[in-house]
Amino acid sequence: MGTFIHQLTNWPHFTWNIDDIVNLLSEARNLQGRLLGKMESLGFDLRNEALLDTLTLDVLKSSEIEGEYLNPEQVRSSIARRLGMEIAGSVDSDRNVDGVVEMMVDATQNCFKPLTAERLFDWHAALFPTGRSGMYKIIVADWRKDTTGPMQVVSGALGKEKVHFQAPDSILVEKEMHQLLDWFNNNLKVDLVIKAAIAHLWFVTIHPFEDGNGRITRALTDMLLAQSDKSNQRFYSMSAQIRIERKEYYEILEKTQKGNLDITEWIQWFLTCLINALKSTDSLLNRVLFKADFWTKHAGVLINERQKKLLNKLLDGFEGKLTSSKWAKIAKCSKDTAIRDINDLIDKNILQKEAAGGRSTNYELKK
Repeated sequence: MGTFIHQLTNWPHFTWNIDDIVNLLSEARNLQGRLLGKMESLGFDLRNEALLDTLTLDVLKSSEIEGEYLNPEQVRSSIARRLGMEIAGSVDSDRNVDGVVEMMVDATQNCFKPLTAERLFDWHAALFPTGRSGMYKIIVADWRKDTTGPMQVVSGALGKEKVHFQAPDSILVEKEMHQLLDWFNNNLKVDLVIKAAIAHLWFVTIHPFEDGNGRITRALTDMLLAQSDKSNQRFYSMSAQIRIERKEYYEILEKTQKGNLDITEWIQWFLTCLINALKSTDSLLNRVLFKADFWTKHAGVLINERQKKLLNKLLDGFEGKLTSSKWAKIAKCSKDTAIRDINDLIDKNILQKEAAGGRSTNYELKK
């Protein structure tokens, strides 16, 4: 199985070559500054819209990395409620959705508060409100106990398993986490972006919980990135970018965890991923600005509440094709009413029929 990084004599005294990362760090810092400057120039409502979109994306993609697909409307509504925002078409959310949202909102909105074991336990309890992961009962709000054997990351069929990683024994977890939390809260010498990269690797290597380690790792990464921005307003999603680069993420993680304490290559990957996340924010900002321009352009048009709800869904990135049947289901109205709503918006040059029609007619915003 070989030796893992946490078994090395000098663990966790990480080293890196600053000359190999300085250009990437400078680019990341420059992009952070430009993005925050751009957001500051927007009005209060637009900033809130961008914040809501970013946090929604972050929660959805962090869960997707673990193979869990949450309902986007529930996530968006849950975040809006916790931030005190009023949004059109708000829906009730499940307990598991609220739990992930509570953790991410606390990590980012309270990013300057100390990270303690008790706070991590609160996050863990929020992730597993029933005390179970799927069908299995797990230890919640406490460090893992390894009652069924060592904590391993394994792939392959039964009898042909490959161990990619084995975490420190559970008896060591409390001591390991005490050391990490002391460094997390008190080390002021390391640049906060580099600190986010180190904390990410360090926490996921300790793997202190029975389940939920990946999501909590990304939450504390966001926490440090928010500190690095000197702002609890989030306008880019590291989790969304990791989701895109998931294969490369797991490859560099495994290589680093089986390597030595020089983590230059890991930090290079992390910074490159962060740069990509910052660059991809342009599309989110463009959508927010387009939505604002849309409602400004149609401010004098009479639009009912059902129509507003569906138009906002289209503006926020409606998944799939919009048909009169879907309209009726989402707006909770009859199909005849849905068709009247749609035809009214077509007459007002707001909606149009999609050119590529199939057996059912699809509708889209008029270009």
